[in-house]
Amino acid sequence: MHLLRSFQALSALLLCAGCVMIVNVGTVATAAAPNVLLIMTDDQGYGDIAAHGNTMIQTPALDRLHAESVRLTNFHVDPTCSPTRSALMTGRYSTRTGVWHTIQGRSFMDPAETTLAEVFAANGYRTGHFGKWHLGDNAPLRPQDQGFEEVLMCGGGGVTQTPDWWGNDYFDDVYRDESGRPEQFSGYCTDVWFREATRFIEESQQQQRPFFCYLPTNAPHGPYNVADEYADPYRQQGVPRDMAKFYGMITNIDENVGRLLVTLDQRGLTNDTIVIFMTDNGTAAGVAGRRESSDGWQGFNAGMRGQKGSQYDGGHRVPCFIRWPDGQLSGGRDIDVLAAHVDLLPTLAELCGLNFQPDRPLDGRSLVPVLRRTSRRRLVGPTLFVHSQRIEFVQKWRNSAVMTQQWRLVDGKQLYDMSSDPGQQQDIAGQHPDVVKRLTAAYEGWWESLSPVFYEYVRIDLGSPAENPASLTCHDWHTGDKPVPWHQGMVANDPPHNGDWAVNVVEQGRYRFTLRTRPAGVVRELPPGVARVEIGGQTREIPVEAGQLRSDIELTLPAGPAMLRCSLVPTTGEPRGAYFVDVERLGE
Repeated sequence: MHLLRSFQALSALLLCAGCVMIVNVGTVATAAAPNVLLIMTDDQGYGDIAAHGNTMIQTPALDRLHAESVRLTNFHVDPTCSPTRSALMTGRYSTRTGVWHTIQGRSFMDPAETTLAEVFAANGYRTGHFGKWHLGDNAPLRPQDQGFEEVLMCGGGGVTQTPDWWGNDYFDDVYRDESGRPEQFSGYCTDVWFREATRFIEESQQQQRPFFCYLPTNAPHGPYNVADEYADPYRQQGVPRDMAKFYGMITNIDENVGRLLVTLDQRGLTNDTIVIFMTDNGTAAGVAGRRESSDGWQGFNAGMRGQKGSQYDGGHRVPCFIRWPDGQLSGGRDIDVLAAHVDLLPTLAELCGLNFQPDRPLDGRSLVPVLRRTSRRRLVGPTLFVHSQRIEFVQKWRNSAVMTQQWRLVDGKQLYDMSSDPGQQQDIAGQHPDVVKRLTAAYEGWWESLSPVFYEYVRIDLGSPAENPASLTCHDWHTGDKPVPWHQGMVANDPPHNGDWAVNVVEQGRYRFTLRTRPAGVVRELPPGVARVEIGGQTREIPVEAGQLRSDIELTLPAGPAMLRCSLVPTTGEPRGAYFVDVERLGE
């Protein structure tokens, strides 16, 4: 049972700000419960901040936050988007939660996991999500299904991806709220996320409720769409084209961070709010690629090897600033203890005095002893693991790193001493077979502990009262090693690809499947031929005539798990999947 449901009838013993209060869940007093603002940017690396030594980029607000914060300088996440998000939300390694890719249904987090939002909500907090979720766009996987009271989100892994509103381009876009309803917003995407998060914070203060505000931007993830006013100053200084846009997007983020910090100051919330800034993986465009190489600026990666997706530290060591003034956490200092995203849930639970009894074992541990300087020894010596799979079925040792304070074992073969070689240039595995053996054994145990989920599916609900109809997209097809049309530019080319959705039929009954090659409201004729639905051992097909924009097929389904495939077989040309399918339960 989810923590949120199990706590609804309980009273919480909260130990906050050095005082003890016994309160009923849902009535936590602001004075006793610190607010939490968690900002996470997308694809910004450790070196993409001026305070970390980048002499080109302009990030004055982040530099201010850096100066005022406790900085975790040896902080690690997964090398890609969705895995980091699931681990952050649950305090558990991403693969345990069912997430190890960004598409193919392997970005879906098991809804039975207990999330940060559910923990905060169970303790009376107002919870809000503004930006990129990337852990599932359908019930029961959406943020509103996972503990967030208020939601504003783009689809899939970001603006312009297949589940996102068709035609979004970062400017004046359409996003969805907690009801699933689309709404048009004016302004640049990052500005919208911060504007709506600011409103949420102000409303929470008016309601005298503590808040957990999760603000995961889609910027500076590609495509690198940003106003020229942000990119041009970097271009004029010789920064390669895409990197100039990337830096411009970060400068825009920085402006928004600055405005939000000023809002906290003006509303008297600064001392009552824990602010965390982090990123979701290593840099994507902060280092010049081969085609962009020139005699000019080549980017800055803080001396690390690797970028986004890499098993080397450049793929997963990221910024993490934690600020809580007024004597709570002494800022302006670095902590080099090995730490990770899985540590933030237990850390926040302790800092905020939350009533939290995990119903599944956590992989993270509280960092409060080092944040408060009460202990360092207790936390030195953990062994952490990352891997970058990006395939439908995981492979042992693929793009992996076993990490301790001193060592990195990469792919089970290469060994680096981080105390003398932080750039990971000298493989010394042959000189330390005992270390390789020890870290290999640790990995073997970790891998075995993950194995129960390797061939399981996290499923989309059909016929759920929370979402009926369910709108499915090809972004989430299970295709094995075949391509997935994960962004709208790929779909626009009508590729001859197909795959299966892993679904769960919530209630037996009559269901209608509406097959399209574009989402509802976008005009695109189906190819004349045959439309087919296959699910749970049933198959039905009907003819498609010239000029049809959709094909409706009805079937009576039993409740339970199934694989769903929807195909369009033209009279001439190659068969393909229906890239967009609405599934509605009509009744018994």
